[in-house]
Amino acid sequence: MATTSDIRRTFLEFFGDNQHKVVPSSPLVPRNDPTLMFTNAGMVQFKNVFTGLEKRPYSTAATSQKCVRAGGKHNDLENVGYTARHHTFFEMLGNFSFGDYFKERAIELAWNLITREYGIPRERLLVTVFHTDDDAAGYWKKIAGLPDSRIIRIPTSDNFWAMGDTGPCGPCSEIFYDHGEDIPGGPPGSADADGDRFIEIWNLVFMQFEQVTKDQRLDLPRPSIDTGMGLERLAAVLQGKHNNYDIDLMRALIEASAHATGVAPDGPQAPSHRVIADHLRASSFLIADGVLPSNEGRGYVLRRIMRRAMRHAHMLGAREPLIYRLVPELVHQMGDAFPELMRAQPLITETLKLEETRFRATLGTGLRLLEEETAELGAGGTLKGDVAFKLYDTYGFPLDLTQDVLRARRIGVDLGGFDRAMAEQKAKARAAWAGSGEAANEAIWFDLHEKVGATEFLGYDADSAEGKVLALLADGHEVPVLKAGQKGQVIVNQTPFYGESGGQMGDTGRITAASGAFQVSDTLKKLGDVHAHVGVVESGEIKVGDDVTLSIDVARRTALRAHHSATHLLHKALRNRLGDHVTQKGSLVAPDRLRFDISHPKAVTPDELRHVEDEVNAHVRLNGPVETRLMTPDEAVKAGAMALFGEKYGDEVRVLSMGGGSDGDEYSVELCGGTHARRTGDIGLFKIVSEGAVAAGVRRIEAVAGAAAEAYVREQGDKLAEAAAALRVRPDDVPARITALVDGQRKLEREIAEARRALALAGGGAARAEAGPREIAGIKLIARRLDGVPGKDLKGMADDFKKQVGSGVVALIGVEDGKASAVVGVTADLAGRLSAVDLVRAAVATLGGKGGGGRPDMAQGGGPDAAQADAALTAIEQAIAARGVN
Repeated sequence: MATTSDIRRTFLEFFGDNQHKVVPSSPLVPRNDPTLMFTNAGMVQFKNVFTGLEKRPYSTAATSQKCVRAGGKHNDLENVGYTARHHTFFEMLGNFSFGDYFKERAIELAWNLITREYGIPRERLLVTVFHTDDDAAGYWKKIAGLPDSRIIRIPTSDNFWAMGDTGPCGPCSEIFYDHGEDIPGGPPGSADADGDRFIEIWNLVFMQFEQVTKDQRLDLPRPSIDTGMGLERLAAVLQGKHNNYDIDLMRALIEASAHATGVAPDGPQAPSHRVIADHLRASSFLIADGVLPSNEGRGYVLRRIMRRAMRHAHMLGAREPLIYRLVPELVHQMGDAFPELMRAQPLITETLKLEETRFRATLGTGLRLLEEETAELGAGGTLKGDVAFKLYDTYGFPLDLTQDVLRARRIGVDLGGFDRAMAEQKAKARAAWAGSGEAANEAIWFDLHEKVGATEFLGYDADSAEGKVLALLADGHEVPVLKAGQKGQVIVNQTPFYGESGGQMGDTGRITAASGAFQVSDTLKKLGDVHAHVGVVESGEIKVGDDVTLSIDVARRTALRAHHSATHLLHKALRNRLGDHVTQKGSLVAPDRLRFDISHPKAVTPDELRHVEDEVNAHVRLNGPVETRLMTPDEAVKAGAMALFGEKYGDEVRVLSMGGGSDGDEYSVELCGGTHARRTGDIGLFKIVSEGAVAAGVRRIEAVAGAAAEAYVREQGDKLAEAAAALRVRPDDVPARITALVDGQRKLEREIAEARRALALAGGGAARAEAGPREIAGIKLIARRLDGVPGKDLKGMADDFKKQVGSGVVALIGVEDGKASAVVGVTADLAGRLSAVDLVRAAVATLGGKGGGGRPDMAQGGGPDAAQADAALTAIEQAIAARGVN
C-alpha cells in the first residue's frame, strides 16, 4: 500500500520529471493576500504571478501546499470529526502553468499521473467540464478516451473559477472517483450529487479570461493552469478507504490519541479522536508558522481549534493535558516533508501544553455552568446570550465551542444576546481606560482598536507582506486619504513592521499601493497590539481600503536583530562575571548600537569587560540556535527565564533561548517579544565601546554588533594608522611614542608652572601688582592679576604668597583664553575673621560667574568675563574693608 508520504513524493517527482519547478509550501499566513486569514489553496502563493505583478525564474511549478480552512468564508470547523472528508488542515497537491502550457497538456499530465503512476482504474473515473467548454471535453475524449457519458457538462458556477469580481477567471474541469454502487449517491450534476459515491479528487482550472467589469470579459494573452488535488482524498482512494480519517497518516494520529487516553479509536468515541487528530495538525502547523493563541484575529481562530480539541480530550476522559503529548507522532509522520515542524517542535509543545493547562483550570466549572443553564431546555431550546458570553469571557469558551457542546442536544445560542453582552463589556473597558490618566489625544487609539481590532504581526519570519489599509491618521484625526507630501500614520490589518517596544526601535521601510507610496520613518505600538506606521506620502496618495505591500528595511532589521540578540548574550555574560545581582535596568536596541543599563555598585573594570566581551563572542562563534517557546510568566521564571526591563507581560509570554552549541544546552533564557537572529552566529562580531555611571548603583554599557562592530573596529584601525603616520612610527610603536610625548609634555608644564610662580613671586608678569603687600582696614593684602596663568596654577602660588605675607590675604586672578579664575587665600590667624569663600564669591560675581567655594583659608571660583579681572580684585578689597571694620 502506498503511504501518504509515498503519494506526496510521487506527485512532486512526476511533475519535477516533467520540467516543473518543485516549490516548497508557503506559510499558512498569506504574505501576498490581505483578504485571506489563512492559505486555503495551492495557488495563493502564486496569486501575484498569475496577475503579472510578480515574475519568477520558472513558468511551471508543482507544490504540496499546507492549507487551513477554519475561519471566514472557508470554515469547515463545525463539520470536522463528524464527516468523512472535512478537515481544518489539509494538503493540496497542485501543478501550475504561468502562461506556458494550457488545457491539452494539463489534461494529459493529470490523466497520466492518475492512471499510470497511481494506477487508478480508468473505469472508476469520470470528469466534469463547464457546459460551454468544448475544448476541454474534446481533449478528454482524445487523451483519456472517455465517452460523452463520463464527461459531464456543468452549467453552474461550480465549474467556473474566478479570483474575485474582477481579474483572472476561467472554466474548471473536475476529476471524480467512483467508490462503487454500494455507496449512496449519484454523479455530479444529478439530484443525488451530494452523496458519497462520486468524490472529487482533482480540480483543473483553466485560467483563460480577464473579468474587466461585471459584463465584460476578455481573453488573457497568456492563459494559465491552476490545479488542486486533496492529498487526503487521494490517499483514501489509493489505500482503498472511503473515509479520510482511515488513511495511514490520520490513523497513526488517531491511534496515538487512543493509546494516550485508553479509549478505543473506533466506536462511539471515534469523532473525538478524529477531532483531536485533525486539530493537532492544524494547531501545530499554525504555531510553526508563527501564529500564537490570542483573543484577536488568527490567534483567536487557533485558540478555537485548540480548545475544541482539548474539550474532546476531556470527553475521552483525559484528566491531564493530552494534545501536546501527540506532537512527537505528528513530527514523525510529517516532519520529513515539512521540516518547520521539527524546528518548531519545542514551541508547539510548550504552546499546546500551556493552553490546555490554562483551559483545563476552567473547563470543568464552565461545563457545569452550561449544564445548569440548559437543564430545563429541550431540543430546539436556546441558551441565553449573556450566559454564552460569560462562558467566553470568564471560562475561555469560544462561542463555537459552546455551540459544539450543545449540538448533540440540538440546543441553540441567542447570538444577539451574546453580541449585546460583548458590546456592554467593551463600553465598560472604554470607560475604565478613559479614567486611567492617559493623554486625551491618545483616545483616538481606543476608538481605532474597537473599530479595526489588533494588527497581525508577521515580522518574526517575514520581511514583506500585503495588507489592507484599515485607517489613516493625520494630526491626530482619522482621515480617508493621505496625499503626496502629507505626514500621517497608516494602520493595516497585518504587517511585518515591528512596533517600538522592549527597548527595540520600530522598523522603517515603505508601503506601496496602486495609487501611491508611503515612506515609513518609524513604527509605534499603540494599546499593546495596534501598529501605527509613521511617515510621509512620497508620491500619489494612500486611501482607506487600499491593498498595499509593506516592505521593511531589511538591512536595518538585520542590524536590529543582531543588536537585540547580543543584549541577551551580554546580560548572561555580565551575570556570569559580576554576579547574580546584575539585572537589566534599561536598554536601547538600535541598528547601529546597543545600550544596556545594569544594576552594579561600582565601575566594571577593563579586565571584567574584556572577559564579558570574550564570553559573548565565544557563544557567537558556537552558532547556537535561537528558539522561542510560549509560557506563562510564572512558569517562565521558574524555568530560569529572566524578565527584561520595559516589557509588559500578559498571560502568555515568548521565552527566547539561545543555545550554547552542539551540546544543546541553553545559555541564555529570557522573556522577550522582540525580533532576533536565527542563530547566535548571525550576530557577528560583538564589541564593547564604553562603560560608565548612569545613576547611583546603575552602570551603562554601550556596544556594537555585526556590521556596526566591524565598522567600529575599522574606524579604530584607521585612527591608529593616522596617529602612527603623524608620529612617524609603526602602529605597534604608537603607545610607547605617545607615553614619551606625554611625559615630555608634563615635564614642560611643570617647568613652565615653576617659572610662572617664580616670576609672580618676584612681581613680574602681572598686569596689576604692587611692589609689596598693602593694608586694607589693617589687614595685609597681596592682590594680583596674572595674564596667561591657568587656574590650576593659582592655588600653589597663593600658598607661596601666604608664606611671604605672614599674616594677611592673597587674592589672585588668572586670565587665560578670555576667562578668569579667582583664588583667595587667608592666613590661619585671620581665618576666624575673614572667610576665603566669602571673598572669592565677591570676585566670582564680578566676573559673571556663580558660586565659588572651598575652605575658610583657601577658596576658588571663576567667571566668563575676564575683562572684569581688575574689578574683581577691587570687589575683594571692598569685602575685606567691610569685614575688617567690623
